[in-house]
Amino acid sequence: TIRGGGIAAALTEMALGNQIGVVLDAVPDAKFFTPEYGAWILEVPADEVLPEIEHVTLGTTQEKAEIGWPGESIPLAEMRKVWEFVLENVFPTRASVTDTAPAPKVFSCNVRSVPAHAKIAIAKPRVLIPVFPGSNCEYDTARAFREAGAEPEIFVIRNLTTQAVDESLRTLAEKISAAQILMIPGGFSAGDEPDGSGKFIAAVFKNPAVRDATNALIKERDGLILGICNGFQALIKLGLVPFGEIRDMDAACPTLFRNRIGRHISRYVHTRVASVKSPWLANVNVGDIFTVPASHGEGNFTATPEMVARLEANGQIAFQYCDAAGTPSYDISYNPNGSFQAIEGILSPDGRVLGKMGHSERRGENVGKNIPGCKFQPIFDAGVAYFS
Repeated sequence: TIRGGGIAAALTEMALGNQIGVVLDAVPDAKFFTPEYGAWILEVPADEVLPEIEHVTLGTTQEKAEIGWPGESIPLAEMRKVWEFVLENVFPTRASVTDTAPAPKVFSCNVRSVPAHAKIAIAKPRVLIPVFPGSNCEYDTARAFREAGAEPEIFVIRNLTTQAVDESLRTLAEKISAAQILMIPGGFSAGDEPDGSGKFIAAVFKNPAVRDATNALIKERDGLILGICNGFQALIKLGLVPFGEIRDMDAACPTLFRNRIGRHISRYVHTRVASVKSPWLANVNVGDIFTVPASHGEGNFTATPEMVARLEANGQIAFQYCDAAGTPSYDISYNPNGSFQAIEGILSPDGRVLGKMGHSERRGENVGKNIPGCKFQPIFDAGVAYFS
């Protein structure tokens, strides 16, 4: 829609958004900068323009990333710098990365998970999705599992009274014991307080009954656990990744720190598969690239080089942030939180627990249609098929 900035502003927003250039038929004049409320700019094939609709042809799109007109052109990269500069001090878009820092390593583990299937086949595995104050992805998550053939259950943790908390903890432990898959969804549990994300969820799962039920799910009952975004933050604070059990953490353990630019990010990212050593990754191959939404303030994966070496040796690095060609990167355009070695997701030693930042559940036929890339990451289907 054409608003206060006129045609010029609308064209700029369109071009900067999808990186598709434009060649105008005429040199811009004052009308290009005049508000035209109620008017639209449409991109349509030339043979689909309806003559009965009053319109003016402005020009044609082009592959070259620039806006041009007779005798002049402006690169989109230059326009983007000007566009972003205005609020750079308030909402930074760049983060400093040492020029001499080596590029992230490319991790690859082609060893498949063993066993490939659970010991007991279940037609419709039960998926428990606990919802904490501040969770916001439970419905998308339930839909993804339902479409994959599972039977998801959303369970709300109540915390308004001591009695409600006690009842919720007891019921949560019972429901974990009856489920085959535990999935902790994304959001901002307890507003990411006190002092960091996922701590409220971690406190709940350290309740003795809940902890025992969770450990039994993984160690005794052949179950699976998935955590995305806020769920990943909780899994890593509990030790379920990378250790495969709830345990006390120390300074040598990996964590998810504040994004390098110091604020929340929300955008699509490319991620490459770095390992297939997990039931969750049975339907993908090393090197596959998926384009998924990311929305978080604390997604900066931080670990010692020694810990990352251990994860690599055991095939526990599941995904890496990368460019469109699949090359892991520290460039904020591809690695928006500055994660060490561009790590986006990790596994437990046996691969039954997967934690990742990108929202694989936020997908649909009409979601992100103007964004290129494969947006259907088949982790939910693989998790359900594990019990077939």
